[in-house]
Amino acid sequence: QVQLVESGGGLVQAGGSLSVSCAASGIWFRTAAMGWYRQTPGKQRELVATTTSGGGTNYADSVKGRFTISRDDAKRTVYLQMNSLKPEDTAVYYCNAFYPPNMNYWGKGTLVTVSS
Repeated sequence: QVQLVESGGGLVQAGGSLSVSCAASGIWFRTAAMGWYRQTPGKQRELVATTTSGGGTNYADSVKGRFTISRDDAKRTVYLQMNSLKPEDTAVYYCNAFYPPNMNYWGKGTLVTVSS
């Protein structure tokens, strides 16, 4: 079955860096658009960054210049490097695999907490 397993979340001070990873199984990883989303209590899940099967990337304005998404197709893993973290980056970060037009798979999430 499909599994997206996030790892690497934790507690970091404002201004610090953290990297989260998502290991995928049960999907044809090379053809999937992969992404990271985040959610805080009472708010909708929001896009953080995505990467297409061709390596193109897209970022939310709030993270541009601070976060970098990358993928390793051989390892079936997508990464999110987060620098210059702010308290408002605190959220549960979810890995997503997307196949157009509307097939989505989600991980269970990893908590990132940024202290001020």
